[in-house]
Amino acid sequence: MDADTIRLTAFLVILGALALWESAAPDRRAEIPRLIRWTNNIAILALDTVLVRLLVPLLPVAAAELATARGWGLLSALPLWISAPLAFLLLDLLIWGQHVLMHRIPLLWRLHRMHHSDTHLDASTGLRFHPLEILLSTLIKIAAVLALGAPALAVIAFEIALNATSLFTHANIRLTGRTDTLLRRLIVTPAMHRIHHSLRRDETDSNYGFTLSLWDRAFGTYRAAPQDDPQTMPLGIGTFRTRREAWLDRLLTQPFRDR
Repeated sequence: MDADTIRLTAFLVILGALALWESAAPDRRAEIPRLIRWTNNIAILALDTVLVRLLVPLLPVAAAELATARGWGLLSALPLWISAPLAFLLLDLLIWGQHVLMHRIPLLWRLHRMHHSDTHLDASTGLRFHPLEILLSTLIKIAAVLALGAPALAVIAFEIALNATSLFTHANIRLTGRTDTLLRRLIVTPAMHRIHHSLRRDETDSNYGFTLSLWDRAFGTYRAAPQDDPQTMPLGIGTFRTRREAWLDRLLTQPFRDR
């Protein structure tokens, strides 16, 4: 199978498994019907995918193959067993840093806040990113892959992990306290990431990680627990909270409407 097929298969299997888990044992009750949220969040994903394919001629895995063939990048001279895990770590750090900037630069926050305006979290929230944010993120990843000379194997693994953890960390599921504590030592868990979607801005500006939890611990942005009860804490942002704002047309125009 090629890289796209592997990535798509992993994505569909994980999304399906999480959807079943959420249906069988949801952690929190949704205020907006699941049909509305899922159809519109999936529509955003479809639009993102089409625009990236149309507007970005070179995707990250292809960029990695090009860099390897030309001998480009900081890691190109290293053996694969060193360059691959190092590239994975550096790409994950890049996404963490990009996420921080999305919160701290007002223009970027306008794009990213569409993701945060979801008043309920489930796996479909992990699909809900504005097309302009996805285009920007894709270009940044391509530039990083070329600069690093990241091997294609590392980029494929990173893309699969990023997709998987985006779904997992937003999922409306509950892990036991011990399981959550153990997993947090390495990866971001749903309970950890839910704090990042708190209505409280100081909590929103924490726990930026997508896959690995170590960056938030290393840079002092880790928060172990929310101030409010995790089961009832309000999520989202101060505006765009009505059911109508969950529809595709309103999601796409959110960056261009004032708070």
